[in-house]
Amino acid sequence: MLDVCLLGTGGMMPLPNRWLTSLMTRFNGSSLMIDCGEGTQIAVKEKGWSFKPIDIMCFTHYHADHISGLPGILLTMGNAERTEPLVMIGPKGLERVVNALRTIAPELPFAIEYRELSQAEETIVLKGYKITAFKVNHNILCYGYSIEIERKGQFQVEQAQALGIPKQCWNRLQKGMTVETDESCFTPEMVLGPPRKGLKVTYCTDTRPTQSIVTHAAGADLLICEGMYAEEEKEAKARQYKHMTFYEAARLAKEAQAFRLWLTHFSPSLVRGEDYMEQVRRIFPQAWLGKDGKTLELDFE
Repeated sequence: MLDVCLLGTGGMMPLPNRWLTSLMTRFNGSSLMIDCGEGTQIAVKEKGWSFKPIDIMCFTHYHADHISGLPGILLTMGNAERTEPLVMIGPKGLERVVNALRTIAPELPFAIEYRELSQAEETIVLKGYKITAFKVNHNILCYGYSIEIERKGQFQVEQAQALGIPKQCWNRLQKGMTVETDESCFTPEMVLGPPRKGLKVTYCTDTRPTQSIVTHAAGADLLICEGMYAEEEKEAKARQYKHMTFYEAARLAKEAQAFRLWLTHFSPSLVRGEDYMEQVRRIFPQAWLGKDGKTLELDFE
C-alpha cells in the first residue's frame, strides 16, 4: 500500500488555509517528500504523520515557495533523533542551495547524500521506490517526478515443485533474491510469473504543458499537476510565467490516460476553485481540486 498526502497546495505565498507546495508518501515504513514550501512542518503535524521516517526528499526546482521550509524540516528531523542518512534529489545546484539554507541549520545528527540531476530523464531506485525525474518547462530548470512501486510476478508453486526447489528457498526467491545451494543455483525468473501492475504517482508543478508529462504520467494511478489559474482569461498569464491552467492540466491527464487528477499549486488569487471544476470534468471526469491534507491510499490490484 502507498499512502499519498498533498501537504500544501499553494503557490507563491502561504495563506491561512493553504500552505505552500509539498507532497509526502509512505511505503513500507519509509517516507518520501517532494518539495517543502513554507508551512510544510505544520502540515505534517496537522496530518499526524512523522518526520523521522523521511528517507528521501525530492525538489522540483529552487524557487522559494518550493524549498523555503527545508531548514525547519531538517532541524525537526534532527530533534526526532534521526541518525540514518537522508537522500536529496534535485536539479543541478542542489548541494549549493541546501548548504546555503543550512546556514541556519548547521548541525544535524545525520548525513545528507546529494543526487544532482543532469539529464533530461533519470531514474533512481531507493527504499522500494522507483523514482523517475524528468525535465519540464518552467522559467528555471525544473523537474517532474514519477514515483512507482513495482510488483513482481506471482510465485508459481507448481513450477517450483516441478523444478525440485527446496521449500526453504521459496521465500527468498519470491522476494527476488537468487539462492545458491551446494548443488544448484535458483533464480527468481525460474518461479515468478510476469510482473504484475504496480502503483504509480506522477507529480509536476511550475511548468507549461509538455510531452514529457504525458509520457511519464501514462497510466498513472494519480497525476498531481499544477493548475495555477482557473480563469480562462488568465491563460496568457500562465504562458508568460510558464505555469498552467486547470484546463491544460486536465487535457494532459486525458492524453496520459491517468486514472485520476489532483490539481495543485494554486495562485493566491484563487478563492473558489470548486466553481470551475464542472468545466474541468468535461475534459477529464476524474479531476479533483487538491486541498491541504488530501490523502489517498493506493492498493495493489
